[in-house]
Amino acid sequence: MVAPLFAVGLAAVSGAGLAQQASTSSKTIWISGSSTVYPFSVAAIAKTKSLLPKDVTFRARSVGTSAGFREFCSGKLSLAAASRPINSEELKRCAAAGVRFIELPVAFDAITVVVNPKNSFAKEISTAQLRTLWNRKAQGTIQRWNQVNPAWPNTAIKLCGPGKDSGTYDTFNKAINGSTTNSRQDYTASEDDNVLVNCVASQPGALGYFGYDYYQANRSKLRALAVRGMKGTVLPSVESVQSSLYLPLSRPLFFYVNDQALKSNPAIRAMVSGTLQRGVKIAQQAGVIPLQDSTYRLVTNKLYRNVLGSAFAGNLPIGFTVGQVLERSFDLHKRPQYR
Repeated sequence: MVAPLFAVGLAAVSGAGLAQQASTSSKTIWISGSSTVYPFSVAAIAKTKSLLPKDVTFRARSVGTSAGFREFCSGKLSLAAASRPINSEELKRCAAAGVRFIELPVAFDAITVVVNPKNSFAKEISTAQLRTLWNRKAQGTIQRWNQVNPAWPNTAIKLCGPGKDSGTYDTFNKAINGSTTNSRQDYTASEDDNVLVNCVASQPGALGYFGYDYYQANRSKLRALAVRGMKGTVLPSVESVQSSLYLPLSRPLFFYVNDQALKSNPAIRAMVSGTLQRGVKIAQQAGVIPLQDSTYRLVTNKLYRNVLGSAFAGNLPIGFTVGQVLERSFDLHKRPQYR
């Protein structure tokens, strides 16, 4: 389970840790970005440590997908962890800086909508109700549970959700509100999912959303809502994501690897390839949804064939099945505009 990993010495450093990074040995290699992918990164570091030279250390840092891509596309970071594909603006920044990369799916996630366990009335919520609650027009107006569902009580609702640097923020708002920027802002926001867990767990009237791994690690403090979406009313689970039922709130998780760093630093290649070889166990330990063993072998093939660029052309896929995402990612003969 993920909970013990948060205490490992290979811990994440918040945005404040940027200054610390500058003073760290050059043989420390950072995996920076998504808070959702962070537990996977920590587990991957632990599982591949034996493959690395003793004088090389990998560390994971949780700053949000967008912040990770800012470092990555400026050439300051060799490994970015992302809970969404790289977008068009980030592709332009990478190209301008001469940063070439390989995009590697490493797991799947279910964005999980949670309430406090003391909430006795909300068992499920529809994508339309989520839109009523979270879109920009709801700011300052939708503030009570019965405004979302008349059958729910006339009590205040406290919202907890990712900040703007989070890939979860982008994916949720694209899936629910039609745009990555269409979100109310009057809620407790953080790129640190532990803050969001505590926000919901400490307030009986709270509702929040974040990655499945953080729900898994805190099931005693939270209760997940079934989401009525594209394939009916479905609870988030490994099975519902792998069978492409939990739509539109399932999504792929990625490592982005700087091509030059991969070629020049054997430790990075050993760590990344070792992660893919142990992908199922790492994902299970981290609490995210693993790919199949055969799929990790395909991703490894993509790494060794040095397939550069993004398979998503800067677009954020919403409502794609697991198979569709993987088919797009493993297309080794993409048209030039996809690179």
